[in-house]
Order: sequence, then structure tokens, then C-alpha cells
Amino acid sequence: MATIAGCVGAGFCYSKSRIEGPCRPSTIVAVRPRRSVAVKAEAEAINPQVRKDEEKVVDSVLVAELSKPLTAYCRCWRSGTFPLCDGSHVKHNKATGDNVGPLLLKKQKE
Repeated sequence: MATIAGCVGAGFCYSKSRIEGPCRPSTIVAVRPRRSVAVKAEAEAINPQVRKDEEKVVDSVLVAELSKPLTAYCRCWRSGTFPLCDGSHVKHNKATGDNVGPLLLKKQKE
């Protein structure tokens, strides 16, 4: 886990006329930051358990060879029938507030 904290500040000068030229050091005012921002970044795996022994999980399907007119494929990585969707995303979405859903492949009519 990495935590980054930083503050934003600025400096400015005021001149009544552009003719007066650049600001003199005595006219520069520093503005102190009034708020700070903290950013928290965590690296976490998306795939909790599907084929973890493989370097990269890749599945391919020829759309013309689909057996059903509509086939749902998992995109939440929680399906017990991966790569097919079993509706596990519904429980995941309720628990986390996420909005993930399946990829739907439609077989073209010949």
C-alpha cells in the first residue's frame, strides 16, 4: 500500500498596470495552503481464484459455433462456471456497490 499526502500552494503578485513591468520581490505574496489532499493507492488482484496457475487467463469462442442464441460470459471473475456467467456478479454488486455485469454474445441468424 502506498500513501501520498501533499498540499497545494500558490504565489502571486499584483500590479495596477501592465506598464509597471514584472513584480518586485517585495510585492510577491505567498499563499499558505488551507487544505491537504491524501491519496491512498492499493494494488489488489481482480481475479480472486480463476485459473491462478496460468500467466494470463484468455478464452476465445467462435460466435458462429455458439450453441444458444444468447450466451452470457463472466466479467466479474466470481463465476463458478467461468468463463460462463452464473450470476455471481449480483451478490458482488450488492456487497460492493459495483455495477459489473456479463458480456452477452448473440448468435447471428443464418
